[in-house]
Amino acid sequence: MVRRTGRRGAAVLAGLLLAGALVGCGPKEEAAQEPVAAPVAVTEAPVAAPQADEVTEEPTPSAARVTSAAPPPSSEAPPVAKVAARPDRPAVAPRPRTVPRRPTETSVPPAPNRKLPLPANCPFYQGNQATRAEVKTALTNASTRVYWPVSAPDIRIPLDLLKATAWQESGWQSNIYACDGGVGLMQVMPDTATWMNQRFEKSYQIDNYQDNAYLGATYLAWLTKYIGDMYFESDFRLDPALCTSELNSCLINAVIAAYNYGHGAVAQEGKPLAIPNPSYVRNVRALMTQCVCLSY
Repeated sequence: MVRRTGRRGAAVLAGLLLAGALVGCGPKEEAAQEPVAAPVAVTEAPVAAPQADEVTEEPTPSAARVTSAAPPPSSEAPPVAKVAARPDRPAVAPRPRTVPRRPTETSVPPAPNRKLPLPANCPFYQGNQATRAEVKTALTNASTRVYWPVSAPDIRIPLDLLKATAWQESGWQSNIYACDGGVGLMQVMPDTATWMNQRFEKSYQIDNYQDNAYLGATYLAWLTKYIGDMYFESDFRLDPALCTSELNSCLINAVIAAYNYGHGAVAQEGKPLAIPNPSYVRNVRALMTQCVCLSY
């Protein structure tokens, strides 16, 4: 989950995957040139769980990495659907603030460690790979959690977003280790996992596919809170129907971008919301409706 794509190779492999090859990377920031289409590493520090007063259920094990059959990035943003009006919130989400509010989260994940030596043979596999049925259950369980029961109980991570992200990152391979250090199903970076466990007082094991799913979902939830507070007036809806053709128009696109590139590349104090990796965002958005994994 989060880290930079010092995995150009991963992106290329991912594209090849689309053509019958395998690729992959996990959370981390992407390289200057974006991947074409397929699993890419998560950007910066993966997953940040809710605060000590905010976490919920416990997960189980997890581990995975690259290779997915993500469709090629489309040149246009996904179609925009209409959002049904609700009495407690406007049908149209607020436009992102040009000047963000100060973040409410003062503790943030560490930046990717790009000085780590690359493994001689990577990506590589370690341990047993979870079945698709086991992965589906792990992702479903992670999507049903309430990550911020006190300050933001309405934050939920949509199952289609989790499935798509896991497919983009690892092709649902739970025992894959990427060249950039990403681990498992959600391609969580070790430093990010350590930070999240400390931040939310958990003890998730990065190499356990169930825990890995929770780590990825927790990081997505943290990004939702962090970016939602700064730019979207604490409107935490991760609804594609709220997006316009502009990639920086909605929270879900920003969260997807930050998962891959890191929160610091997307949300910065005093600066407008940025989407530095449009190809990755378009890939995940497309996978949310077109991924073969949705039928598993």
